[in-house]
Amino acid sequence: MLKVIIPIIVLLCILLIKKIPYIGGNLSIALIIAGILALVMGGIYNPLTWLMAWIDGVDRLMWVILLGACGCIYADMQGELGAMETIVNSLRAKFGHSPKGLVITVFMALMIAGSLLGDSMAASTVVGLLTVGALAELGLPGERVAAVLIIGASLGSPMPPIAQSLFLSAALLGLETPDPVTAISYFTIGITAIIALLVMLKMFIKKDMTMNEDLIPKEKASQILKARWYTLIPLTILAIVVFARSLPAPYKMDIIPLILNKITVGDQGFLQWLGTIKILKGFSNVIVLAMITCIIISTIFFKEVRNNLPKIFKGGLKKVRPNAQVQFSAGLFLGGFYAAGQIEAIKAFVQGLNTNLLKFGGAGAITLIGMVTGSQSTAQNVIVSFWGPALVETGLTPVNAAMAASHFAIAGQALPPVDLMALAVCGIVGGMLGVKIDPIKTMMYSIPFCIVLMVIGTIFMYI
Repeated sequence: MLKVIIPIIVLLCILLIKKIPYIGGNLSIALIIAGILALVMGGIYNPLTWLMAWIDGVDRLMWVILLGACGCIYADMQGELGAMETIVNSLRAKFGHSPKGLVITVFMALMIAGSLLGDSMAASTVVGLLTVGALAELGLPGERVAAVLIIGASLGSPMPPIAQSLFLSAALLGLETPDPVTAISYFTIGITAIIALLVMLKMFIKKDMTMNEDLIPKEKASQILKARWYTLIPLTILAIVVFARSLPAPYKMDIIPLILNKITVGDQGFLQWLGTIKILKGFSNVIVLAMITCIIISTIFFKEVRNNLPKIFKGGLKKVRPNAQVQFSAGLFLGGFYAAGQIEAIKAFVQGLNTNLLKFGGAGAITLIGMVTGSQSTAQNVIVSFWGPALVETGLTPVNAAMAASHFAIAGQALPPVDLMALAVCGIVGGMLGVKIDPIKTMMYSIPFCIVLMVIGTIFMYI
């Protein structure tokens, strides 16, 4: 087991000991070094074999990388269209007529924005710019205003259609499609969101709170939607495509594959053929294709997007660059572990290990990495690569293992002391309100929903 343990220890040391000169705290370098070390300790010294292992690892993650790139471009396009502004204003006009109604409205808008944009930071920023002032006028302290944004967006981003944390765990577990995972997440994340919202309403809204008339939109929701319905077309198309393929048989419908597979290459449909080509098969993923479709539609039919296309692509690719760099590095780490036999060694080791120790040890590790790095993707790339196959070896299905891993990772990311989103949102809210906000106090409000997520993760480790 030394060929497994040593690369992992080296990876964690580089990641967590930030005082190491030049490389301390750099996840990409940590993954690359650990991947090369895994290959060397597995007796593989040929650089050409290293390259093939890296290609194999990247191939496993390519659709997640493409999803991130397309998602950032797509999110920026929806920002140019004003889609989120339409949603927020419509919800406020319909439901935001009382203090509780306003908080519920903002929370719903954050959930919708997070799920449709696939990025919690983007969702909290867009919705926050439209709602921070209203929440503050209710009398909520800055920490609580920030907490509403953070919790809503954090629980929106794992929701389909662009549930990147769930997609990553599915990819690392080797699932050909994330559909079984995302279908279950409608329920698990939905339940967590309801509990989190009820706790916030109980803690934040006092009986003597009143709401000024000027906080209530003068237009009706129907009037706003009538004037701005066109801004929701790309979002609606994406939601329909993903929802249609999430339905149980015989109602499930893969709309885009049905169209593209009418084009044949030899005796195969186009997507079936594309799925046989390494790296490029990432483009055959239905969610990636849906995002590309929405990008094309937004570009062709909306002048606001066409006029700002270079800025949108430049901004979207700039945002995705750090995550893409980590994923490419994770490809070497993952490919090295498969090529050099570490995964098989882990499976053999698990057979003689206490199952409960394995489950809770891994769950604790993924939560802890999320806490100290503030990133669920870091936690998953570091831990799930080897913990996931070990869970499956104990008899857990890959779907349940992916559910457990993703829920623990989401929880760890939102816990103190390094919730990067909380640090960023506190700065935004503080700047808008002209007050100093304590980020640690804000993070403490996330603990209840993190506990719920960890309980759900534990349940999936035992069913």
